[in-house]
Amino acid sequence: MIESFKPRVAALLLLAFAGLVQAAPQVTWPQGWTVEPVPAQEGDQAAEVSRQRAVKSDAAGNPQVVMELTMTQVDSGHVVNLQGVLLEMRKSVQKDFARGGYQSVCNKIHAAQLSRLQALETTCTITQNGRHVLSQTLVAAVDGNKAYVLSYAGQAQAYAESRDEILAVRNSLKL
Repeated sequence: MIESFKPRVAALLLLAFAGLVQAAPQVTWPQGWTVEPVPAQEGDQAAEVSRQRAVKSDAAGNPQVVMELTMTQVDSGHVVNLQGVLLEMRKSVQKDFARGGYQSVCNKIHAAQLSRLQALETTCTITQNGRHVLSQTLVAAVDGNKAYVLSYAGQAQAYAESRDEILAVRNSLKL
């Protein structure tokens, strides 16, 4: 089930951002999480996108929570409409879940913090037959010529239980 909600934000970022490559941000993933290679998506090289992902699995090896950090270079002089980008990402998440037979409700986009940066954030609660099964949060920030999105999603209980680990990653990012 977790495969259906792996973060799908890179494609939307590619539409909003493009530019030159620089060093990838540094992420310290929580102990016990597995760092996964992120397959390149169409346009990643052209837009100079850096993506990093880690997965928290249960004792049987089943994925429970997925976190992904995407950094995209922004063309010099381009002003990013962060609210608009996050709205489009949220719509995409909701459409993807709806296609899978899920219902989703997302909270209002609000101010947040991503490492040292002012950011915007929204969290979606995904239900099936009235039962809360998944949660996904999208956090976006811009710093000069770089745009960042941290997306994390997981089965409802594992997501809640991973809150401290997720916040530790968010606060320790070197962007």
